[in-house]
Amino acid sequence: MKRYASLTAGLLLMVIGSAAQAEDAKPFVTNKDIDLTMILPPPPANDSAQTKAELGEVLTLQVTRTPEMVAGAVADSEENVWRFANVMGPNFNKEKLPKFSAFFDRVVETEGAVVDPAKDVWKRPRPHQLSDLVKPVVKLSSSGSWPSGHATVGTMMGIILADMVPEKRAEIMARAAEYAHNREIGGIHYASDVEMGKISGSVIAAVLLNRDDFKAEYEVARAELRSDLGM
Repeated sequence: MKRYASLTAGLLLMVIGSAAQAEDAKPFVTNKDIDLTMILPPPPANDSAQTKAELGEVLTLQVTRTPEMVAGAVADSEENVWRFANVMGPNFNKEKLPKFSAFFDRVVETEGAVVDPAKDVWKRPRPHQLSDLVKPVVKLSSSGSWPSGHATVGTMMGIILADMVPEKRAEIMARAAEYAHNREIGGIHYASDVEMGKISGSVIAAVLLNRDDFKAEYEVARAELRSDLGM
């Protein structure tokens, strides 16, 4: 019994330590550096033809999505770079890449620091908030729908990861697009939310890749990744 108690305690400490590391991650930039309200157009009105058409698209996906599509959307609810593992291979995991992991924790934090304030300005209701017919299969959210944070961070991660491993650029960017589209399949975002997220992610990534503080950590993470992958 003591052996199992020690094992349980050790695993608990690992989980707590991992969570603490993520919480300690600091964004590279915030909305003070990149103000999306000055870059993106405002969302379409709730009663506009566009929103009604997009709501129809969400409802169509709702009745046509397969169990496999649902499983993918649920899995991609996680906001972390490890969702690219099916493209990067078996050695692509957190335990083997601590510096890379810490670096991408900061990338994920950057998305929230830039996108969340813009969401609060626009406050576009999500599909399920406009129609009771919409039944999302992913965790519900009451934050603004415009732009999609997941599409933003997926695009950011894809661009940065593809810059580190250009040999896999096509596969990585296809995976980033799939990650973004899964927000529509999940029933939690409109198509235009996702498109604005892709634009936001591209803008943020472009800014980051030209910052000296970012480039310093990027090079360390890139070296660790390519060494682990044998590149």
